[in-house]
Amino acid sequence: MNRMLMFLSIAIFSIFLGSQITEGFILLPYWKTLSRTEFYQYYATFGPAIGRFYSILTVIAALIPVSITVYCFYIKSDALKYAIASTIFAFLFIAIFYVYFKGTHQQFYASAFSASQLKAVLSTWGHWHWLRVLLECLSLLFLMLALEVRNGH
Repeated sequence: MNRMLMFLSIAIFSIFLGSQITEGFILLPYWKTLSRTEFYQYYATFGPAIGRFYSILTVIAALIPVSITVYCFYIKSDALKYAIASTIFAFLFIAIFYVYFKGTHQQFYASAFSASQLKAVLSTWGHWHWLRVLLECLSLLFLMLALEVRNGH
């Protein structure tokens, strides 16, 4: 595999992961400081743009290990097992979006939570978010292993 393509794959996935870490360390703590009314106003204003940004980046990031898996399968590379592991973790971080985040974000748009509920939901949101970041880290780790094994042969 071309070294430039390998570098770009890791760089793009890393940008995605970095954006997720930023969301956890900057956006979430900020959201927790807002009153219920301020949070829902903020989310109504910026939620759609945040959603588009993360949707595009997530899809691109998730397609990288899938593409590498298909490539490794096609060329019968020893890197296939690492590529499959990366893809599994990518599927898991996508699944978490549909299991938890999609519905919760819809409830944010609907201003569905009282002040005390919102505080608890944002705490739960944070736990799910950091689990997702862990899965993304594992996906990136196995992606790098796959690309290193592939490049080494």
